Amino acid sequence: MEEVIRTHGLTKQYGDYSVLKDVSLTVKRGEIYGFLGLNGAGKTTTIRMLLGMIRPTSGEVSILGRRVHEAKPDLWQHVGYMVETPYAYPNFTVQENLRLIARLRGLPEQRAADEVMERLQLKRYAATKAKHLSLGNAQKLGLAKAMIHRPSVLILDEPTNALDPAGIVQVRELLRSLAEQEGITVFISSHILEEMSKLASRIGIIHGGALVEEISSREFEQLRRKRLVIHVRERADEAQQLLDAAGYTVQIASAGHLELSDEQAIRQPELAARLLVEAGLPLAALTVEEEGLESYFLERVGAADPRTDKYTAQTGNLSLANGGISK
Repeated sequence: MEEVIRTHGLTKQYGDYSVLKDVSLTVKRGEIYGFLGLNGAGKTTTIRMLLGMIRPTSGEVSILGRRVHEAKPDLWQHVGYMVETPYAYPNFTVQENLRLIARLRGLPEQRAADEVMERLQLKRYAATKAKHLSLGNAQKLGLAKAMIHRPSVLILDEPTNALDPAGIVQVRELLRSLAEQEGITVFISSHILEEMSKLASRIGIIHGGALVEEISSREFEQLRRKRLVIHVRERADEAQQLLDAAGYTVQIASAGHLELSDEQAIRQPELAARLLVEAGLPLAALTVEEEGLESYFLERVGAADPRTDKYTAQTGNLSLANGGISK
């Protein structure tokens, strides 16, 4: 599959301080690449280098096979981007902002504006001045400006920031459709980790300016921890002994429930349940739980709280939807 975005040895230093350290990554055509990191990890610096806004101290960036700092302006006809806070002319309406962008890009103004407003459900706000938009709709307007020329590459910094749940779902489905049906390559940074687990086909984790790991969604499914959680109404010690004798690896958690990590227990939880019921140990609940992207991410960047063995977001601005382990 064709490489669309490539960085090699990307490094950025300000004096003795290294913002990025030897970052090498690739994004292929039609991929949605989720770029994850705590605040200050180097996400926005990387994106600005992808767009030629900042020159690296060393290393190189190429998009569509062309080195960014040597590329002619026509490269950007194929790239759409939104970096940090979306900018708009505050006293222009949504439609006027989009028509202006269309004119600058040499597009038919009204048709281009109408098409992108339709895709992002902004038509009802066409006559609303940008300064009167909600934060979520201002974010949508920024995304519309990035997409108006139908680029083959989208580079987006926190595109779902400030969106409500319905808006997040809408943008997710739109980006997924662009990638799967139109072969558009999407490079997206976000701190909403649960959303990235639903959207990205591949994930890169950056921490302290270094690329810690790259992993596909399929590899993540294979690697993330899974467990069978059993709540018995009483006699948890007896239940543990019974399951131990049957060959399961069992732990009693602090909350008093039983946790089994055996592959058979996860694939066929009904077997463990039948064993307990037949021994006169009735169940209160039986659940197969899977590690969420949040706890996987925080484990990789060393953000576990050693006092509680729970993962917290105190080391950075993250959105942890399900507290680490999620069904």
